[in-house]
Amino acid sequence: MISEIIKRLDFISELEFGERVEAINLIRKRIHELSPFKSCPVDFVEWVKNESVHANDYNPNSVAPPEMKLLERSIEADGYTQPIVTWPNNGYEVVDGFHRHRVGKESEIVQAMVMGYLPVVSLSTDRHDRNDRMAATIRHNRARGKHSVAAMSEIVVELKRRFWSDEKIAKELGMEPDEVLRLQQVKGLAFAFKDSDFSESWEAESFDDMGNDIFVGEEINENN
Repeated sequence: MISEIIKRLDFISELEFGERVEAINLIRKRIHELSPFKSCPVDFVEWVKNESVHANDYNPNSVAPPEMKLLERSIEADGYTQPIVTWPNNGYEVVDGFHRHRVGKESEIVQAMVMGYLPVVSLSTDRHDRNDRMAATIRHNRARGKHSVAAMSEIVVELKRRFWSDEKIAKELGMEPDEVLRLQQVKGLAFAFKDSDFSESWEAESFDDMGNDIFVGEEINENN
């Protein structure tokens, strides 16, 4: 029975390129709907035109030019081994994989290789709130490396303004309570101490040899 179903898919090879991609996406989507793993976005990877994928306006992660070149080379050599995590918003808004998305649009070699398409997975549409999307981006990024202090501070401040408590921010973003407080202080937020009745000193490793404040974390390693 299964072999017969597979044989019926041979017609796909006879379709024009655009129709072939659309047919493959539709078949994958139907399989995903029947899958016991449909709660996981990675169960359904679809290829979409790169112009339909756009960046969010809050990603605090950054990659230096040498690492961007390495990421480009990695995709050129091995292809896309990870999809771009998105949320449906006027197309596909990037939640994670901003730099993979950039390479797919800016590298002529990669563009030609994937024929102007990008591999994406989409978070559930019930996570429509901006807070949820921001938290998802931070969770993905913090698992890999470090962020700009100023950019992280902006996100913590915005979440506070959206009525998230310090405890919820710490839980959702994988932070210590004092880290949440410190990031609020960076912006001089008036209500930085609103939910706190303590103030612990940060360890010496939070400063570099010149005495400059730094954000402790692992080196960025955004896989392709």
